[in-house]
Amino acid sequence: MALDPYRRLLKIPGVPTLLLVGLLARMPATATGMALTLHVAEVLHLGYAKAGLVTMASTIGMAIGSPLSGRLVDRHGLRPVLAVTTAAQAAFWSCAWALPFPALAAAAALAGLLALPVFSVTRQCLAAMVPVAQRRTGFTLDSMLVELSYMTGPALAVAGLTALGSHVTMTIIGAGMTLAGIGLLTLNPPTRSPAEREHEAQSGKVARREWLTPAFGGLMATVAAATFVLTATELSLVATMTDAGDTEWVGLAVGIWCVYSLVGGFVYGGLSRGFSPFALIAGMGLLTVPVGLVAGDWRWLVLALLPAGLLCAPALSSTVDVVSGRVPAAARGEAMGLHGTALLIGGAASAPIAGAVIDGVGSSWAFTVAGLAGVAIVLAALPLWRRRRPALGDTVPMSPEATPTAPAASGSTAAPDTPAVSDALTVLGASVVPTALDSLAVPDGLGVPDGLAVPEGLAAPSAPAAPEGLAVPEGLVVPDNLVVPDDLLVPDDLAAASEGLAAPAVPVAPAVPVVSAGPAAPTVPAVPEAPSVPAAPAP
Repeated sequence: MALDPYRRLLKIPGVPTLLLVGLLARMPATATGMALTLHVAEVLHLGYAKAGLVTMASTIGMAIGSPLSGRLVDRHGLRPVLAVTTAAQAAFWSCAWALPFPALAAAAALAGLLALPVFSVTRQCLAAMVPVAQRRTGFTLDSMLVELSYMTGPALAVAGLTALGSHVTMTIIGAGMTLAGIGLLTLNPPTRSPAEREHEAQSGKVARREWLTPAFGGLMATVAAATFVLTATELSLVATMTDAGDTEWVGLAVGIWCVYSLVGGFVYGGLSRGFSPFALIAGMGLLTVPVGLVAGDWRWLVLALLPAGLLCAPALSSTVDVVSGRVPAAARGEAMGLHGTALLIGGAASAPIAGAVIDGVGSSWAFTVAGLAGVAIVLAALPLWRRRRPALGDTVPMSPEATPTAPAASGSTAAPDTPAVSDALTVLGASVVPTALDSLAVPDGLGVPDGLAVPEGLAAPSAPAAPEGLAVPEGLVVPDNLVVPDDLLVPDDLAAASEGLAAPAVPVAPAVPVVSAGPAAPTVPAVPEAPSVPAAPAP
């Protein structure tokens, strides 16, 4: 397990600060659902059915608002969106504890619509700040921090409502959301790298239909499958332990399950290569199926969750990694918002289905249904993904570190439409012609060494034929069989051309001269000073 990928990641300027601010900002965000549920059910004494309605209203608002806020970030920048959403959260949580039920449900829906986009913004900015080669490690570390947020946020909400009451706890949550928004406003991390902005200025905007394709929909369905499995597993675990009379150990069991995810994410982020999110999520579903077969001591149940738990953080981080690579930078905010919507939809759909299975046939069967449903969704989405187009971001330089720059020739001007030969090009015994010369035709008569690989598009030299009527200058003897000695070596450090030397244009075949009486003998062109690359003699 390598630590170097994490060391290199945390050395990137601004990344440690972004991850820390994202962790602190997500804690109050993860506490909101638990706080609303307990306030309605326990403080207002309206039961968990009406508490579920308030939570559902908030979830629907967030599902709609997440891609909308991401699109606004893409168009207008980060700060205007953060200013509006921070003010909306401060207003809602400062008075939510005093609202009657109908007003609370409506206000929760509006607050969800204007939710602080801390999850999607952190991932969007992380993609802009981290080179492509290190994004998998960055997103994996971010998923681990999200896991920590969900371990602490709801627990703090329960402790606060129990010890301080809903008035104080909801006010604290509002203060935390306000501080989170102010922190992100102050930090103002970039949503695109300089190279991405330059590419966008040159190529213009990308239409939504170019990336919002059926393949992207298949990926989002797979994202929803991940949270479907996770939510149903959590409900099944709680129900199984409650039926066995081990309710006091539920918090510890869920915490151990989260630790499995942290360990799996840490190992996955240090690997040299990643895996397909389809394979990871399908594997997580398959490994969840047999958990329900474990009965008796809750400790054996928690141990049975180990294989599937190890795949939680890797599965979620891999989906974010794929989204960042398949979507242009100009639409990354909206795409990350849709990713958040898919996560919410999967969790929201899982709760009633898992509940119905638990009530109908028992909690043990809920593990099986959760795993099989996740695998079925992945298999249904896989054909859509296989018909995907090439990634729009594959040819876009994502960061300066990943963008190779060709050295410019100082003090030289290349001929129009003629590729310049870099003075740093070295002739090797078995070298490959640079890509920049793919379209350069080899003039007739220029010999190609045996070890020189000719790239696609480079015209192979034809057999030289002396033009009809072209006289050989007097005194120039051309051997009939010119043989190049086998032991002729080209030094490794022989420069291909001097600085500023332009590649020769393709020669035009000379016209056949008209023979007339008394013409002056053609002047033999002066042989230029031989360049460092020996050329074949003219025929």
